[in-house]
Amino acid sequence: MKTRIHVNQHNIRSNKTKGTELPVITVKQGRKNTYCNEVEILGPSKVTYAGFGTESKPLLSCGARVIIETDAEVKIKDLYEQNNSSEDPNPGHQG
Repeated sequence: MKTRIHVNQHNIRSNKTKGTELPVITVKQGRKNTYCNEVEILGPSKVTYAGFGTESKPLLSCGARVIIETDAEVKIKDLYEQNNSSEDPNPGHQG
């Protein structure tokens, strides 16, 4: 299964400015999103940038423009566990 990994710049900014501890990495496998702060890719991978200019489109529906793609196994090393199931680890960010 294709895995896509991206860094959530909104959470990085929030962690810095608001003192939050939101996860900054999203691992997408099919329709499943896993949030963490460290992931290990156990095989080949490719980093892709959406491109320059006004014609470029995000690579993911959440707006990510740089992603890492792999078919290799990935190990989530610092899994984000929500204390409250209604808490969104990516506020203001879509899937």
